[in-house]
Amino acid sequence: MEFFTFAWINDPQIWLSLLTLTALEIVLGIDNLVFIAILTGRLPEHQRAMGRKVGLSLALMTRLMLLATLAWIVGLTAPVITLGGHGFSWRDIILIGGGLFLLYKATAEIGEMIEGDDDGAPPAQGVAGVTFRGVVLQIAVIDIIFSLDSVITAVGMADTLWVMVAAVVIAMIIMVIASTPLANFVSAHPTVKMLALSFLLLIGVLLIADGFGLHVPKGYVYFALGFSVAIESLNHWVRARRKRLAAAHASEAH
Repeated sequence: MEFFTFAWINDPQIWLSLLTLTALEIVLGIDNLVFIAILTGRLPEHQRAMGRKVGLSLALMTRLMLLATLAWIVGLTAPVITLGGHGFSWRDIILIGGGLFLLYKATAEIGEMIEGDDDGAPPAQGVAGVTFRGVVLQIAVIDIIFSLDSVITAVGMADTLWVMVAAVVIAMIIMVIASTPLANFVSAHPTVKMLALSFLLLIGVLLIADGFGLHVPKGYVYFALGFSVAIESLNHWVRARRKRLAAAHASEAH
């Protein structure tokens, strides 16, 4: 009833919880956003924006449905099978399966980039054999993995359901706004796409490790990716500057 009396507006603890959880949901959504950007980049150009919207809509619906079943979510962390003296819960099994899927998908994408005949940029008509339904299905599968991790984190950080829901919705709105610039940037720079795929490989390894009980903070991976992108941005700036200087010298020579 506190929600309907608006007493929460004057509660700084609620606002702090909302801001913290929203920031965390955005960070946890980066890997999901990168995966969606790479997959939709294989679609025909006129379907890419719609693919990103559908993918993020599925991610939002998955998170909200999981939040609506908090008791079931908590039950997913209870061990259901023991192998080699280690208990595995449904959450662990899902994370291991998702990690293996990411390893397979990222490896296949890297192999196609290396062996492809083009410059790494997706053609306007899309990649042969790739369908809108197939891409959406793959996004839906990985959304379940990332949403599970995100919702379990939200449940552990907040006690109020509407705070969790608000944080997820706000984070998803920000991700929708950032999805198109990110996808365009990744598609236009093959080296950045390779870095993004390497990032997904690392995330896959982290999911598998987490499933086996070895938790590694994702912040390390995010820092490594950010550092690599910063270095590549400097390289891109240097190459562009050299081209401008070369063009200027050529025009002066004429």
